[in-house]
Amino acid sequence: MAAVATTTPPVRVRRRPSVGRIAAWTVMGAIVLVTLLPFYWILRTALSANPALAAHPGDPLPVDFTLGGFERALGLQSTAEAIAQGGAGGGLKFWRYLLNSVFVSTLITVCQVFFSAMAAYAFARLRWRGRDKVFALFLAGLMVPSIFTLLPNFVLIKQLGLVDSLLGIALPTMFMTPFAVFFLRQFFMNIPREVEEAALLDGAGKIRVFFKVMLPMASTPILTLGVLTYITSWNDYFWPLMVSYSDSSRVLTVALAIFRAQTPQSGYDWSGLMAATLIAALPMLVLFACFARRIVSSIGFTGIK
Repeated sequence: MAAVATTTPPVRVRRRPSVGRIAAWTVMGAIVLVTLLPFYWILRTALSANPALAAHPGDPLPVDFTLGGFERALGLQSTAEAIAQGGAGGGLKFWRYLLNSVFVSTLITVCQVFFSAMAAYAFARLRWRGRDKVFALFLAGLMVPSIFTLLPNFVLIKQLGLVDSLLGIALPTMFMTPFAVFFLRQFFMNIPREVEEAALLDGAGKIRVFFKVMLPMASTPILTLGVLTYITSWNDYFWPLMVSYSDSSRVLTVALAIFRAQTPQSGYDWSGLMAATLIAALPMLVLFACFARRIVSSIGFTGIK
């Protein structure tokens, strides 16, 4: 009888973690803890009663647990109820401010991504005299601090009669930015020219190639740029503060200053301010968490470091 050959499964040897690996995980854990600690402290302050915060400033848990801060942030308390709890911001028009923020961020994102994509395609694919020099000059805008453009932009918005309007907030960054053009140009340059040449041989023009070929292929970096632009415009504070003066144009980040209004009982409404800050930041945290992996992979593909 022929002998039956038997094979023994390989024995998996468990390696003991090295000292370097343990140290690396320890450092990463400490960084994560330091990063999450401010968010926990914001939540702890938001769930605390405003008068009790001054008496117990260092307690790690919420002091005199209450949801009054969130009620004031959402505009569910009257002014009398807010003052009775040592807070401010009673009758806050939260949904109005939220709608303003959504409108401004959406307008900036849609227009900026669209116009930046067209400019990036022109710099990456179209051949025209002085293209590289113009792009270098345009890219030099990355080295100009945004604080230097605030006063000229304000003068321009005032001359256009757009002060205290949502369009006046969105206009300075609504068309394109150097980073957005550079980001999409890097992707367009990585697309093989054979794809574009094949479409041109089939009779498509440059405009049709851009809308039917290039934009669908660039859907991932466009989505990444859209998310980054939306987060940036949502978190913008100083420019909306300069332009808006009434509830009709006040965005959510500027409305947070209402909770710093002093009250006779306890000064600043820290509980309401932290609750409103958490509510304002929550949509952007969720948005980034949903697209974090795609953002990282898209940035890596474009070669930006």
